[in-house]
Amino acid sequence: MPTKWKSVLVGPQTPLEQAIATIDKSSLQIAIVVDADQCLLGTLTDGDVRRAMLRHVPLDVPVRQVMCTTPKTAQSDWSKELILAVMQSIQVNHLPVVDGDGRIVGLEMLRDLVQVPALTSAVFLMAGGFGTRLYPLTKDVPKPLLKVGDKAILERILESCVKAGFRRFFMSTHYLPELIQAHFGDGSNWGVSIRYVHEEAPLGTGGALGLLPHEEINEPLLVMNGDLITTVNLRGLLDFHKEHDAMATMCVRAYEQQVPFGVIQSEGAFVRSMIEKPVHRFFVNAGIYILSPALVRRVPRGVRIDMPTLLEQAIAKQERVASFPLHESWLDIGRMDDFEKAQTQFSLPTP
Repeated sequence: MPTKWKSVLVGPQTPLEQAIATIDKSSLQIAIVVDADQCLLGTLTDGDVRRAMLRHVPLDVPVRQVMCTTPKTAQSDWSKELILAVMQSIQVNHLPVVDGDGRIVGLEMLRDLVQVPALTSAVFLMAGGFGTRLYPLTKDVPKPLLKVGDKAILERILESCVKAGFRRFFMSTHYLPELIQAHFGDGSNWGVSIRYVHEEAPLGTGGALGLLPHEEINEPLLVMNGDLITTVNLRGLLDFHKEHDAMATMCVRAYEQQVPFGVIQSEGAFVRSMIEKPVHRFFVNAGIYILSPALVRRVPRGVRIDMPTLLEQAIAKQERVASFPLHESWLDIGRMDDFEKAQTQFSLPTP
C-alpha cells in the first residue's frame, strides 16, 4: 500500500492553519489526526476546512476542535472490492485504513479505485484583458500568454481544469486574439475541445457570457479569469455548487486588514472599551465562479456587465448565491510584483 498518507498525519493539538498547509502540500485533500501511538482520532477534509472558514473559526485553534471525530474507516484485511463498495455506499472520497488496535496503516481514495469520469460541465476562461499594469510585457503578448516558469498563465489554468476532469472549453478574447487561438488551437493537444468568442469591444467581466451559445449551456458553467494561478479543488467547487442548489457560487478568499491604532468605543463622553490595533477579517472575490445555465442565459448579447453586478442582481431576486472559501494557493497576476512572485514560485520547470 502506498505510504504517501504518512505525510498528512497531524496531532490533535496541531493549529488549524498548519493542518490546512499539510492538506495543501499534498494531493490527498485530507489530514489524518492521530495520537502519539498512531491511533486514529479523526480526519480533516477539504470540506471540513471550508465549513470552518465560513464560520470564521480562528486559524490558531487546535485541529481537534474542527476535525471529524467519527470518520468511517476500513479494516486492514478488507479487499479492494469491499472498500470500494463501502466508499460508494456512504459517498466518501477517503477511507482511512486501521488495524485491529485502531492504528492508522493506510488511506484508500476513491479516485485510485475507480476511473474518474469526465465532467459534462463546460469551462469559460476570460482571456480578453489588455494587461495594462504589466506593460511593456504585454505590448506584443496578451497577458494570459505571459509565461510563468515554462508555461503560459492560461495554459496552467487549462491544465488544472483538464486534471479536474473538464473537457469542454470556451475562451473569450479581445486583445491580440490571434495569438491566443494560435497557441491553443482547437484544444486537441490537451485532449479537449476549445471554442472562442470574441469581444469586439470590452464587455466587462461578465458581458462575454452573452456571446456564448446559450442553447449549449445545460450544466453549471465554471467561469474563471485568465490571469489566475491556483490549486483550488475545481471538482470540489462544482460539487459544492450542486449540493447547495445555488444559482451561482463565488470563490472567496480570506483577507485581513489591521487598524494601526487603538480603536475606542465610546458612549457619549465616556470610553466604554479600547481595542489595540484590531484585525478585521473579510472574504473577497477570487475571480472563480460556477454559474447555473439560467443565470448565464440572462446576459444579453453585446451588453456590458461586470460579474459582481450579475451576482448582485441574483441576490436582489433572493436567489441563492453561495460562497466557496479558498484555502489553497491563489495568485492574481495583475501587477508586476505579482508576476515576479509567480516567477519565483515556478522557478523550476514543470515536470
